[in-house]
Amino acid sequence: MVLRLFLPAVFLALLNIAVFSSACDYAFPHQSDIPPWQSHNHTCTGSPTAYAVRPSLGKGLGVFAAHLLEDGAIIMQESPAMRIEPPPFRQELGFVISELGPVLRSSFSRLQDDAKATILSLTAHTTGTEEKKPGYDRLVTIFRSNAYNTGKDLALFPLVARINHSCRPNAGYSWSERLQKQIVFATRKIQLGEEISVSYVPLMYSKADRQKRLNQYSFKCTCEACSGSQKEIEISDERRQSIRGLFALLEKELTLEVARGVVAVKKALQLAHKSRELAKLIEEESLPDYYARAYRVAAISHARVEDWERATMWAHKSYQAHVISDPESRESQDTAALTSRFKEEWRESLRKKAARKS
Repeated sequence: MVLRLFLPAVFLALLNIAVFSSACDYAFPHQSDIPPWQSHNHTCTGSPTAYAVRPSLGKGLGVFAAHLLEDGAIIMQESPAMRIEPPPFRQELGFVISELGPVLRSSFSRLQDDAKATILSLTAHTTGTEEKKPGYDRLVTIFRSNAYNTGKDLALFPLVARINHSCRPNAGYSWSERLQKQIVFATRKIQLGEEISVSYVPLMYSKADRQKRLNQYSFKCTCEACSGSQKEIEISDERRQSIRGLFALLEKELTLEVARGVVAVKKALQLAHKSRELAKLIEEESLPDYYARAYRVAAISHARVEDWERATMWAHKSYQAHVISDPESRESQDTAALTSRFKEEWRESLRKKAARKS
């Protein structure tokens, strides 16, 4: 259903904008349960010339933009070369290597020779003495260095593995259960020849803590966030600490129940203000991995105080962040439904306001 009544000009403009920019031309068929401005057929698999793999100074190989990539452009979609159900994860220990090796070897043995060669060409990050230990298995090290979590499984994507790390990345990735592919997409405009980067570690930590986590990959990060002046690094660290604290505060209070009572409303208004602060900090720090999550928090925080205009806007922004990788994913559908729900509440509040004036 297309809504035309009681909507202010700003929302009419929102209805007319494209959900995201892409290197591909999408067709938007009307679907009865999803409004046209939220619909995509996802027939595009990304431009085959969106990227080039070539040497990256001090990093081995890297992936570079072969032409200008707009924010939201699909860079690559890749099916896993290997995908395994890992052994149980043990707290403080992770996956026990002796248990992981046989599972990997069994999966690897079923591959074609060219696929095996591609996997064995990937970087294996090792500690100083690891290779000298009895029973050392380079395949395990390659997998540990390059695999991604796909929910319950771990998977290896040889092309995606060539993308290097940044603590302020210009691309994001998402596993599409529906497509059974890892999807990499631009999270800002990427210039011709610019190196494409993603994050290997959680980013809501200080430079020192991030580097500790990156030590498993045997390199020192020299990205923009890590190589600035001491003052710039301190500001960045402070922002990330604040982001982590705000997520912890806001998400424990997250509910779709409207606040009632003077005390509850006052607290909910404070939390709504803090949710806007969270979104601002994440955008200032350029952490696209957290955009969808932060925007959803802001949407629900504003719904609790019946600020339906802001709730709708934030829900739509969360939807935009999710829909890039797969419009039919559960997250995209959930945020589409949330946006529609808040939009209806907004429209109803405008009707009541108009009725009181008449």
